[in-house]
Order: sequence, then C-alpha cells, then structure tokens
Amino acid sequence: MHTEIFGHTPDGEAVHRITISGGGLTAKILTWGAVIQDLRLKDHDHPLVLGYRDFADYPAHSPYLGATIGRTVNRIRDGELVIDGQTFALQRNFHGIHNIHGGDAGAGRRTWNVVAVGPDYVTLTIMLGDGEMGFPGNLTITCTYMLESKGTLAIRLDAVTDKPTICNLAHHSYFNLDDGGLTDVLDHQVKIGAEAYLAVNGDLLPDGRVLPVAGTAHDFRAYRTIRREEDGRQVVYDNNFCVSSQRRPLQWVASAKGARSNIEMQVLTTEPGVQFYAANTLGGRPPLGLTGQTYANYAGFCFEAQNWPDSTHFPYFPQSILRPDDTYSQMTRYTFRKHKV
Repeated sequence: MHTEIFGHTPDGEAVHRITISGGGLTAKILTWGAVIQDLRLKDHDHPLVLGYRDFADYPAHSPYLGATIGRTVNRIRDGELVIDGQTFALQRNFHGIHNIHGGDAGAGRRTWNVVAVGPDYVTLTIMLGDGEMGFPGNLTITCTYMLESKGTLAIRLDAVTDKPTICNLAHHSYFNLDDGGLTDVLDHQVKIGAEAYLAVNGDLLPDGRVLPVAGTAHDFRAYRTIRREEDGRQVVYDNNFCVSSQRRPLQWVASAKGARSNIEMQVLTTEPGVQFYAANTLGGRPPLGLTGQTYANYAGFCFEAQNWPDSTHFPYFPQSILRPDDTYSQMTRYTFRKHKV
C-alpha cells in the first residue's frame, strides 16, 4: 500500500493516489471521483483499464474513466425527478435537456475522503448535499475497493439519506483486455446473461420498451465479438441489459475475452441491470492515456452494474428511490484470469 499526492483540483484541493495490491492485481485509486486510474494483472504487460497519466486531464476531459457514479448513473429524462408527488428540477447537463450521471458535480467528479486503507483495500466516502444539482436529501456514499484472491476486484457501494431521494450507483471503468487501449475492443468477445434490453431514443434515454434480445444485434447470450455492422456502420452499444427485475444476491451477469491476450473477465453483481457501453464516442479527446497515446473510439468498453435507468418515469421498472429508513448496498466483482495457451 502506497499513498501519494497525484495532483490538485482547479480549486487547489489535493488529490491523493492510493496503490493497493492483492490476488495478482495492483490498483491505483484516486480520491477524486473514487477513480480507478490503473489496474494491472500479474504477467500481463498492459493496463486492464483506460486512465490518464496526468490528473489535470480528469476534471478537464474525462468521460468518467474509472469513476464511481452517483447519486445516479445514466440519464434522467428532461432533468425531472418526481418523488412522492413532488417534482424536483435537476441540472440539465446532457444536451441541455436531460440529467446525466448525477450532474456536473456528482460523486464521479468530486473529491472523496479516505476513511480506511490497507495493503489490499481502501474505503472512501463522500456526502452529496441536499439540493445540490436539484436532488433532494443529504446522501452519504461509501465505496470500498478490495483486491481479493484469484484476480478479483470487488467493489462495495453503500449509501444512506436523510430525505427520500434517488440513488443508483455504478462503477464506470473502461476495460481493454488486450493492450490497455492501443487498439480497439471490437474483436473482444462478450457474453451477457440477459434475455432483454432497454430500447433507447436518439438521446440514449430509455423509451419504455423492454425488448427481447433474441434475433437482434443485442443478443450476447453466447460469446460473440462486439464488432457488428448494420448498413455498413458499427452498431452503437449503450444500453441497459435487463438481467433481473430486482436487486438479488450476487450472481454472474457478464463476461468478456480479449481478442489476443487470453485474458477473460467475469462480472458478478447484486444489481438488476448492466449497462454495456462500447465507447463509440470516446475518441477526439486530447489527453494521453496510460499507453502514452490518446484513446480512439472503441478503445475500451464498460460493464456498469446498475438499476435500470430513468426508472421513476417507468413504474414497471425496478425503482431507485432510497428512503431514510433504508440502506442502499451494492456488491460487484470483476474477476480476471489469464488462460494458458
């Protein structure tokens, strides 16, 4: 375990980087955004995730690389939240119309406090204030990263509130199991344990339809490559896959295999959904990544364990309202294994 100052926010606040190791993994975690900046597997020469070399690039350019998203991941239509008949006007930070990832000053873009640290774990916490970006309630979030045996990164997310609010947290690493983003992930193979997915509109918000994956480009029930063209264009993947209708005990939801590395990743979670995003809009950002070059489109992919997004607009979705008498608790595990040739 090692702690160092990695940089400073535009307001002059120190950002620390904590290095932990265990189970064949080494992770570098930032106090800003509770970000996993770097993740390495023993006997693999490249990072498993996308990240920036310099801290200043995170607040200036990051599309939530490795961040912990809260108080709600994904998009809320029209920036409007209704709880118990009361309407809350949220910050409209997506196309000037909708709310995304809890607003510009959500948990993924703020500095957290370290409350516990050890050789193979770190626990961070943050409080998002009542009324910030329009959300009700003081929401206290705790994130614990643990490196467990056999190449497992375990992430526990907990939250409590003093008023009814929305709470839908997610980890947002971009994975590349081959070369850390030197090449794209289109020939990675992906498997997702979902019979249905949420259709989206032009702004990538759920339109209310829960569609079967069978016979569609979203059918990942058996391993296949991300590469899939329709009308000469790569299919855009940025959808919630419906693995369950409610939160449940920890279960497998998704897997991926590198095209050339022989590395396989298994994802288990308690959450009823997983957002599969293939980073089709990642390119064009100037910062240098961990590989020493800028990242292009499709340089990584995300498996974001979450509740189904924008659920308050669709009462038949599993809901994300957290009340003062309840505790939000999520467990997600990413396990990496390098197969022998």
